[in-house]
Amino acid sequence: MNVLDPSLYASLRRPVMEAETLPPEAYTSEAFHAREVERIFMREWNFMGRADQIPEAGDYFTVDYVGVPVLIARDRMGTLRAFSNSCRHRGSAIAEGEGNCRAFACPYHGWVYGLDGALLSAAHMEQAAGFDPKRYGLVPLRLETWAGFLFVNFSAEAPGLTGYLGDLPEKLESYRLDDMVVVRRKVFDMECNWKLFVENAMEELHIPTVHRRTIQRNTPMDTHAPEEAHGQYCALFSTHEGSMALLKGDQGFPAIPSRRGKAATGTYFVMLYPSTMLGVTSDCMWYLELRPLGPTRTRLIHGACFPRSSVARDDFDEVAARYFKRWDTTAQEDIDASERQQRGLRSPFSARGRFSHHEVLVHEIDNWVVDRVLGPQA
Repeated sequence: MNVLDPSLYASLRRPVMEAETLPPEAYTSEAFHAREVERIFMREWNFMGRADQIPEAGDYFTVDYVGVPVLIARDRMGTLRAFSNSCRHRGSAIAEGEGNCRAFACPYHGWVYGLDGALLSAAHMEQAAGFDPKRYGLVPLRLETWAGFLFVNFSAEAPGLTGYLGDLPEKLESYRLDDMVVVRRKVFDMECNWKLFVENAMEELHIPTVHRRTIQRNTPMDTHAPEEAHGQYCALFSTHEGSMALLKGDQGFPAIPSRRGKAATGTYFVMLYPSTMLGVTSDCMWYLELRPLGPTRTRLIHGACFPRSSVARDDFDEVAARYFKRWDTTAQEDIDASERQQRGLRSPFSARGRFSHHEVLVHEIDNWVVDRVLGPQA
């Protein structure tokens, strides 16, 4: 089988109630994954965390994203910058993890770079003919922000982030996401394809089974409805009272007072292409950041964000623990479900299925992926 043969996906291209799911090979094939990296992750806007992770001049963190080492830093003027985390001398990574510094010194041969990426010092290069330090600064990467979120694009030709997001900022504007602070980032390494976790996040069909002892008690699945989206995202909206980020019976923080219109009546579940999910509810926001590590392995970063007014409360740690309990429990339930699905898809007898009316957005997501991997349908 040629997993990149467009005819293999003809049944996926049908209307959702007539369509078949992706073939199992789309979740297991090295060739399909390599094409995703080439045509999706190297060309689209990739979520890289929150600006409040690096609030001070000199703060930085590093990311390894689909094999690309990335360095994100705040320079002395407060400007956020992204660079290829690769020394211009002989390629060593110049930084690891996160921290604060006045300059970046390569640990291999000692070349030193400013927070703006300029080469400040290059030891033992005095005899190199025509060596010009201005030509050997760190390679910059495109970085743009929205509401405190950081995005990097590896393509110089890609359109800007504003057009990519479309009408999403308007939908979420009254939550004041830029006033939120990420208070915890928890990392999970999963034995599953990135698409499986994305699909799981954007359908409610699994709630009565996977989450039957946890969030199934919060809200019936038929309260979820797909949103009309004009941008590179899809979304569900659930109408309910209270916070979707707590287990039934737990008390949390006050609701965000600026919410208005539809935002004041429930929770948005947003899948921002290619691989980031946002849950925006009455009193907080959380994100699920997916970093593919191969066709059958994915790193999940769960970010917990609260308004600054909630974080400043004396009882913040006590109350926030109730949210963490909910997120840790349901995240593990979803991870277990996705890993079971991956194990089943490895079977040589695994075959394609059909979509239910609760999986409209799974069909939409899969077609978005195939449009980029193989080219849009006629």
